[in-house]
Amino acid sequence: MTTEYVDVLIVGAGISGIGAAYHLMDQCPDRSFAIVEARDSIGGTWDLFRYPGIRSDSDMFTLGYSFKPWTREKTIASGETIMSYLEETVDEFGIGSHIRFGQRVTKASWSTLEERWTVSIMNAEDRATEMTCGLLYMCAGYYSYKGGHRPYFANEEEFAGPIIHPQQWPEDLDYAAKRVAIIGSGATAMTLVPTMAKTAEHVTLVQRSPSYVLARPSVDPVNTQLRRIMSDGAASSITRAKNIRLTALLYNKTRTDPDKIRAMLLKGARDVLDDPTLVDQHFSPSYSPWDQRLCLLPDGDLFEAINDGTASMVTDTVERFTSTGLQMASGEHVDADIIITATGLNVVTLGEADIVVDGTAVDFGATWTYKGFAYSDVPNLLSSFGYVNASWTLGSELTNVYACRLLNHMRETGTSVATPRLRPGDHDMVARPWIDDFSANYLARVMDKMPRQGDREPWLNTQDYLKDRTFIGKAPIDDGVMTFT
Repeated sequence: MTTEYVDVLIVGAGISGIGAAYHLMDQCPDRSFAIVEARDSIGGTWDLFRYPGIRSDSDMFTLGYSFKPWTREKTIASGETIMSYLEETVDEFGIGSHIRFGQRVTKASWSTLEERWTVSIMNAEDRATEMTCGLLYMCAGYYSYKGGHRPYFANEEEFAGPIIHPQQWPEDLDYAAKRVAIIGSGATAMTLVPTMAKTAEHVTLVQRSPSYVLARPSVDPVNTQLRRIMSDGAASSITRAKNIRLTALLYNKTRTDPDKIRAMLLKGARDVLDDPTLVDQHFSPSYSPWDQRLCLLPDGDLFEAINDGTASMVTDTVERFTSTGLQMASGEHVDADIIITATGLNVVTLGEADIVVDGTAVDFGATWTYKGFAYSDVPNLLSSFGYVNASWTLGSELTNVYACRLLNHMRETGTSVATPRLRPGDHDMVARPWIDDFSANYLARVMDKMPRQGDREPWLNTQDYLKDRTFIGKAPIDDGVMTFT
């Protein structure tokens, strides 16, 4: 049986994979490619998660693509609206014909002799198939689709009602006039609370420790003004540039003057909450702003739910479950008919596929990251990962542009293999975490499995879009580290 070959195999049909397809069609029209997607739909995150109120936690002018400006009114968009935007993108640019659904990559093996990857795929009928490719581009996201992070709580089996993780949300869950307890302090929990509070009897957000929150308008007032005097596309491009700069400015200020940003965030919460003492209880983390991700509240919806009494917060440790709710370490009891465990994601490397080079399994924890998207001594492999301090798409698009530049350089030089390799002087590098200066638990749990970051270029994962526009987008492809044969 003949195994199909493509020049580029993209794994994943979410935001990253769709964007990669567009850039290949635009900048490398002579290269064949295919997208394999394990599920039966595009969209990735935005199709997988079905919990109430699912929305972006970044502004859509930067989470949207540069080549397809976001022209809808709301800057913080619902999951349904984002899916519609992605479907439009696939249709508009003819990407759909390249997508193979129900194709889950289980293993990829590189052969130096053949100068290609052999990719093992399990199809929707659990039948094994194979494809081969020159460049393997992993756009499968950063977390496991098999299930979310779900710590065990003492005496869970005693609880009389349903216990639900947002990644496995049941379509038929009826929470109207029910008491709901949501365990968590991240974006998912803070999205669920105000949404469910509209119909539940009461919603209680139970968090072990606080997170920083920032209320922003769901409609960008600058964009609204710009759309009155210019086209939607032009207004979107200007708003995108503005938001990139403002986000970078805010993040950099958290690094240079964290106390000032902390005071600003806490004041913002005090100014909105009817009871300002709640800020010290529930919105004052022990860490500095952006040591963990900042939670965005569109139109301050969480504050509004707390003010009108439909939602409340408890900052304490869950001691155990009871038949009627949660017993906290302080002695307080949270009454609940339904418990939601918004306890996070399971981060994985390269979509949980096994990666093998010339018969040896790759231990990514022993590799060095090349600019945040490639790995030392692993040929012809790129992976898409966005930013923890800005919109995901900004990072994935830079990697897409680099992939096309790399392919075109190889075509021009008659080379077929590109491998990042340490220079003789690089072996004394000081190893740093793949993402530095960021203490979120979902990443801390797996940092030892991720590639190391060095102390010099190009062995860096800067997490700085403005720097990366040059570092990734414009720096020479042949830099003495990316070697070509």
